[in-house]
Amino acid sequence: PGDIVAPMQAIVVALAVSEGDQVEEGQLVAVLEAMKMQNEIAATQAGTVKAINVAAGQSVKVGDSLVIVG
Repeated sequence: PGDIVAPMQAIVVALAVSEGDQVEEGQLVAVLEAMKMQNEIAATQAGTVKAINVAAGQSVKVGDSLVIVG
């Protein structure tokens, strides 16, 4: 339930959180770029960042896990 996934095929431009950070629902966690448009990805729930599964510059596909919040 705390798994934040990529909604599209894209490249990870930036990560706005680190493991151990506290996040609120709706807080920016990552920025993805697809077709020269940047898309902000927000936390779907409040909690602590348990894991970051991607790095800046990495390509992701639809459904790939970006960040886990628990």
